[in-house]
Amino acid sequence: MFSSRKKNAATGLLLSMLLAATFLQSAGAQSHNHDSMSHGGMDMKAMMNGMNDQMASMPMSGDPDVDFARMMRIHHVGAVDMAKAQLRDGKNPQMRKMAQDIIEAQNKEIAIFDKFLASKGIAPVKK
Repeated sequence: MFSSRKKNAATGLLLSMLLAATFLQSAGAQSHNHDSMSHGGMDMKAMMNGMNDQMASMPMSGDPDVDFARMMRIHHVGAVDMAKAQLRDGKNPQMRKMAQDIIEAQNKEIAIFDKFLASKGIAPVKK
């Protein structure tokens, strides 16, 4: 079984991730001063809410490695979705380049998470 220290560390990491996502969502909503960041079909707030809801509703397994992989996979898929929306609707070359880089990097890491989860006999959480 896992030591209390490892459980506390894993719980702390997951809570930190959720708090950071909530803070970013709140900051974005406040900086634009309206309910949605929608422009040309791009709705970052809805994407963040969906990702946060999926992460928050995921039951913990008690295995910090599995929980980390499952949570981060959800987080990375959310990042890819947001980056694809940026490529679809964004105009700034620097932001478009960043979006493309995010898609490439996050997809590689998603594949690593999927391989790890499969080695544990766990299907990744799909969107």
